[in-house]
Amino acid sequence: MIQVAEVVSGPDRAIVGLVRGCVKSVSRGSPIRLPAKHHTAAEHRTPLFSTVAYLLGLRVSPPYRRRGIGQQLVQRMEEWFVKMGAEYAYMATDIDNAESIRLFTGRCGYSKFRTPSILVHPVYAHRLRLKLPRHAAVHRLSPADADLLYRRRFSSVEFFPGDIDAVLRNPSSLGTFVAVPRTSSAEEVVGAILGGGGSFRLEVRGAPRWLRGLARATRAVDAALPWLGLPSIPDVFRPFGVCFVYGLGGAGPDAPALLRALFRHAHNLARSLRCGVVAAEVAACEPLRAAVPRWDRLTVNDLWCVKRLPPNADADADADVDWIKAPPGPSIFVDPREV
Repeated sequence: MIQVAEVVSGPDRAIVGLVRGCVKSVSRGSPIRLPAKHHTAAEHRTPLFSTVAYLLGLRVSPPYRRRGIGQQLVQRMEEWFVKMGAEYAYMATDIDNAESIRLFTGRCGYSKFRTPSILVHPVYAHRLRLKLPRHAAVHRLSPADADLLYRRRFSSVEFFPGDIDAVLRNPSSLGTFVAVPRTSSAEEVVGAILGGGGSFRLEVRGAPRWLRGLARATRAVDAALPWLGLPSIPDVFRPFGVCFVYGLGGAGPDAPALLRALFRHAHNLARSLRCGVVAAEVAACEPLRAAVPRWDRLTVNDLWCVKRLPPNADADADADVDWIKAPPGPSIFVDPREV
């Protein structure tokens, strides 16, 4: 759904603002009911799904800002969300975007909720060795097997989508991969990869000439001497593709090493598609966060804000499972359709 703001001057019309939104069913994690002694352990482990709306792409033309257009667009979109049965609405922005945060948490009534980070690693000119632990391998799962695995292992992770099968079968998907030791089925790391030239296109503008020259030199050396394994800066100064890794999870003492191998596999896939970077968005408390390869200078810290929509905003029946009041879980599921 897209809402637009127009300025009409005689027979002419001009779009000066727009916002997009969607409604879907997602997991709110395992419910925390009070007092706990009145509920069984099974109830605590059962994931709670809700109809949730997502706001994205709010834009207002600079000459028309500070006129309340952004707030009106958000309100009109929220009215549509309520008609579609959404209980909550949420949005994401850069944690340093003070103007956007002020609009949503101030005038629109949203609450600061989660603080995930987008971890970014450049794609080098040379292939990376997987460096898998001994007796381990990376396998590609069929969409059906990946669907079963995610529903069994990840349905209690916050923002896990009810239509995970549609996500995994996205035409831009490069597949779902699992890294697992051959000697143990209790240890594994899984991740799905979406990307390529047509999925995400970015460009870095305004870089000085010396930086462009330095990047070109590192790529030339890397391409000429790939066996040295030297890091290089990709050509991000023209439109480049992004491979996005999502649905990360794992268990076992070898999980960090397996995850690093999985990301090297993603890097090599991205290299074959001539992408510029590999990216993943993970929760602040993600247990495997330290093992995700990234350049700290490229990391982007996000802020997710959430709002309970009417008539749910005034309801008391589910006060013990109010998502806004729930503490953050260790992981978060980032839907690649919303990146």
